[in-house]
Amino acid sequence: MRFSVLALLLALACSPAFAQTYSGPIIDVHLHVGPAAPGAPNPATGQPTTANSDAERERLTLERMRRHGIVLGLVSGPDAAMASMRRAGGDNTIWAGAFLDDGRTPLPPVEMLRKAFINGELKVMGEIGAQYHGLNPSDAWFEPYLALAEELDIPVGIHTGLAPPGTPYGCCPGFSVDLGNPMRLEPMLKRHPKLRVWLMHAGWPYLQETKAILYMYPQVHADLSVINWIIPRQEFHDYLQALITAGMGDRLMFGSDQMVWPEAITQAVEGIDSAAFLGPAQKRAIFHDNAARFLRIDR
Repeated sequence: MRFSVLALLLALACSPAFAQTYSGPIIDVHLHVGPAAPGAPNPATGQPTTANSDAERERLTLERMRRHGIVLGLVSGPDAAMASMRRAGGDNTIWAGAFLDDGRTPLPPVEMLRKAFINGELKVMGEIGAQYHGLNPSDAWFEPYLALAEELDIPVGIHTGLAPPGTPYGCCPGFSVDLGNPMRLEPMLKRHPKLRVWLMHAGWPYLQETKAILYMYPQVHADLSVINWIIPRQEFHDYLQALITAGMGDRLMFGSDQMVWPEAITQAVEGIDSAAFLGPAQKRAIFHDNAARFLRIDR
């Protein structure tokens, strides 16, 4: 009987319901701004978005950030939307990034980016969604941008992994699953050893390849955005635990990738907070410390 009680207590202690809630500061390295999509169903819940206008999308995103103690958010999207978000949230809370998305927002010329980075309008290069265009970031087209980022010590966030189901039949016929493999980035990492790169979406579902890149290239980090709320919770926890077990706990960063669903920020936080295998220090590292170190900030 005593053994049975101890076994039950151990099982309960390891369950998500007993996971210790994180209450410290958070850095979100993967946010988006832009037009609202009224009525768009949340992919995880099926419920319509809470943001029914562009202004609501911005306001509700900032409200969710404040609710969860997000002290810094890295946003990407159309220039006007990024500028509006910076005005509303403050330059110390919102950092804007050079954006290459699914075809609607091309990267500006290199010299234009140089000026934007130097004057502080932009802080990072990302999200780089080359995969949506059928492009490999290790190829020649991206080399001038990588050289600029390395020269100015600008972090680069590159989309890895997958995309919404049916993407090749909709916005992006050039999209390729294979181009989401983090191993595709190895040539550029070899050419630019000082380049700070983070794998957006942590390469899911390419677990072994993600571990290999993180292991071999110490300057590379990964964010857990979107997979922390859009895929089945157990699948995400299994993937996260495998990366932790592989010794990558100091390289993983929180991101939400909330897109047009401000409420997804809460879902993303819960995705990590509910991981019973994470201790308080590990949660603090993922939610804040790893990103603070990677971005070289003190807050």
